[in-house]
Amino acid sequence: MTISRRDLIKLGLAAGTALSIPSILRAQTATAGARTVRMVKSSDLRVFDPIWTATNITADHGAAIYDTLFSLDSKFMPQPQMVGKWSVSDDKKTYTFELRDGLGWHDGTPVTAADCVASIRRWGQAHPGGQLIMARASDISKKDEKTFTISLKEPLGVLIDLLADLTPPCLFIMREKDANRPATEQVTANIGSGPFRFNEALAQPGASITYDRNEKYVPRKEPSDGLAGGKIVNVDRVIWDVIPDQQTAMAALQAGEVDYFETPPADLYSLVESDPKLELQVLDQPGWDVVLRMNCLQPPFNNVKARQAMLHLIDQEAFMRVMYPDPKYINTVTSIFGKDTPVSNDENTGWYKKGGDPEKARQLFKEAGYAGEKVVILDPTDWREADNASQLLAAALRKIGVNAELAPMDWGGVSTRRAKKDPVENGGWSLFITAESNYSFGNPLATPLLLANGDDAWYGWPKNDEYEALRANWANVSTLEERKELARKMQGIWWDFVGDVRLGKYVSPIAHRKTLTGLIGMPQIVPMWNMQKAEA
Repeated sequence: MTISRRDLIKLGLAAGTALSIPSILRAQTATAGARTVRMVKSSDLRVFDPIWTATNITADHGAAIYDTLFSLDSKFMPQPQMVGKWSVSDDKKTYTFELRDGLGWHDGTPVTAADCVASIRRWGQAHPGGQLIMARASDISKKDEKTFTISLKEPLGVLIDLLADLTPPCLFIMREKDANRPATEQVTANIGSGPFRFNEALAQPGASITYDRNEKYVPRKEPSDGLAGGKIVNVDRVIWDVIPDQQTAMAALQAGEVDYFETPPADLYSLVESDPKLELQVLDQPGWDVVLRMNCLQPPFNNVKARQAMLHLIDQEAFMRVMYPDPKYINTVTSIFGKDTPVSNDENTGWYKKGGDPEKARQLFKEAGYAGEKVVILDPTDWREADNASQLLAAALRKIGVNAELAPMDWGGVSTRRAKKDPVENGGWSLFITAESNYSFGNPLATPLLLANGDDAWYGWPKNDEYEALRANWANVSTLEERKELARKMQGIWWDFVGDVRLGKYVSPIAHRKTLTGLIGMPQIVPMWNMQKAEA
C-alpha cells in the first residue's frame, strides 16, 4: 500500500484525538514514582522461556531475571559475567570455568556448575553457535560445585565469542531442573539469578508484567560497559504495560503515566521532538534489517526461479518509506551480512535495481511454472510497519499476476503459524516479513536467519549444501581477511539459491521521558539495570 497525504491527515487527527483523551492507565494507577519505571514494550510478553523462542521481548525478559556466563561490552568484546575466572589448555581443547562468588537463585539456592552445564546443553539445541559447540564438544561436565569444563574434539577459537553472543536465544543460565527440559519444551518457572525478580503475584499477561529489584543480587565490581560490568539496579520496580494502540501509548507517555515507549510510530517522531519533557533515543545504533522469508518447502517458492523473482520484484526504497517515512532512519541493504558489518560485501548483487524490476519478476515466475496458486502472506496487524509492508508486498505481487492473499493476525499468531510446514490450503503460509538485528548478520554462526540446512533451518527452511559447508568453515578461520573472503563466497551462493530477500534497513528510536536516564544502548537486548528515574 502507499500512504497518501489524506492518510497522513487521518493519522494526525487520530493522534490528536488520542492525545486529548484520558489514558487507559489513568484509571488504573497514579503517576509512577521515582522508584518505579513503567515501560511500553514492542509487544506483549507471551512466551517466558528465552531458549524456546528467539523473540526479542522474551530475550529482554531473560536478561532481566537470568544471568549469563559472559557478556559483551560496548566494543562487542566478551567479558566474564557469572564466570569469575577461566582458562584454556595448551592444546586449546579444554576450557575450564570457575563461577564467581555471590551467585544465587531467586528461590534462595546457590548457583552451581551443574546448572551451567545443563543450561549450555539446552541452549546448544537451539542456538546455531551452541549447536556448533555441541558438535565439537567431547564432554561438558562439572568438576566441583563452582567449576565446569568444556572439552573439545578440536580447537574452537570462537568458543568464548559464542558463549557471549547477543543473538537470541542467548545463553541464559537456568536452574539445572529447568534446563534439563528439551529446548522444544517451554520452561514454566520464572526463577533466575539475575538482577530482577519476576513478580508472579502481579503478573497479568495481556495487561502488565512486573519485575522487582533482586535485593540479593551481587553485581560485578567493574563499571557498567555495554552489557558487561556491574549490573546495578537503581529502581525498585519495573512494569511492562501492554498498550497495543500506539496513539494511546503515546498519550500515556506524554501524561507521565509511562516512562518509556519502545515503538513510537514514525509519523509521531516530530511530536516527541517538540515536547520538552520527551526524548527520542536510538539505543540500537546498527539498526535492523527487514527480511522477507519464503516457504521453500511449498509452491511456488520451492522453485528457485520464484525465489529469484522476489529479488527483482522488491523496491527497497518503497518498502522502507511505508515502514519508516523519515529518510534519516532508513537505508537499503544488499549484503546477507548486513549493512557495514566487518564482513558486508557486494558479491553477486547485480540483481539490485533502484525501483526493482517487476517485469523481470513476472518473467521468472513464468519460468518457475507458476499457474495462479494462492500465495499467503502472514500480515502482523499489531506491528504497524510490517502491516504496511505486507500490504505493499501483496499489491506488488498482484500487479505481476500473482494470486496474493493477506492473512491478518497479531504477531503472536505469526510466530505460531510460521512454524507450520504445510501447504497453504492446510493452514501453511508462503511469505512473512520479519526483522533481525544488523549486528547479528555479521556472524553466520549466531543468527538462525543465515542457516540453509533445510528442515533444520529457520522458518522458510532454505537448503543449500555448498553454502552450509562454507558456513561450517567459519569457525575454522581466524583472521578478518579470511572471514571476508569466506563471506564473499557464501553470499555469491546465497543470492543464487535465494535463502531469503532483504527489504531494507532501519534504525528505530525509542521515546522516553527525560526523567528516565542511564538507558544502555546495545543491539538485541534492552537491559533494565543502570537506568535511573528522577522525580518529575
